[in-house]
Amino acid sequence: MSKKRMLLLGAGELGRELTLEAQRLGLYVIAADSYQGAPAMQLAHACEVVDLRDGAALRALILRHRPDLIVPEIESLHTPTLLRMEARGYRVVPTAHAVHTAMHRERLRALAASLGLPTSRHRFAEELEGLRRGCAELGFPCIIKPVMSSSGKGQSVVHREEELAAALQHAHDGARAESLRVIVEELIEFEQELTLLTVRHREGVSFCDPIGHTQAQGDYRESWQPAEIKAHLLQEMQRQAALITGELGGW
Repeated sequence: MSKKRMLLLGAGELGRELTLEAQRLGLYVIAADSYQGAPAMQLAHACEVVDLRDGAALRALILRHRPDLIVPEIESLHTPTLLRMEARGYRVVPTAHAVHTAMHRERLRALAASLGLPTSRHRFAEELEGLRRGCAELGFPCIIKPVMSSSGKGQSVVHREEELAAALQHAHDGARAESLRVIVEELIEFEQELTLLTVRHREGVSFCDPIGHTQAQGDYRESWQPAEIKAHLLQEMQRQAALITGELGGW
């Protein structure tokens, strides 16, 4: 019996760990990334150098290998192609809908609104005039980000109108896709920043202990687990996490 084939889209350090676990489970792993010699490529059974942002190239990669599982590991992907390939019967983990939504701030906000989940007040804009209107409605200071980016790229905190042109250019430079659309968010003072890792599986939903984080001037500094949190807040985190992962679907 031939091994099931897993196509890993992104072959960085996280992909390397995933490749190790997949091989322990008996999977045949194909690792794809935009450069040769990526960490997961050093362990995978096969590897491909492909621009994963190119829809035609991504489609050709999938058709060439015909994997049983497609596992996105990076954000720089042409997600509409994953939606189309899933419709043809390919299995994207957890789902193509989840990947397409989670990598785009506007889609995420729309999903949160549909589920009644709280978010910061926000506006979307593409050009400087729209950005001015959004900031005027929300008030300064506010945060400006590309609708698609990662690791804080393109993010600015603005305190007055004179900073908007530079912030818009910074957002465009840091965007992960060709879209010029940005999100403007109100600045919220908060007591804790927490992550709740949530796992959907055949028996239901499980939660890891909450992870605490600290940042300084928008840059990540440290994390720890478990983070101390009041019981009723943890219950609310779990309720929200179960709602949104349930909507995204998959395991």
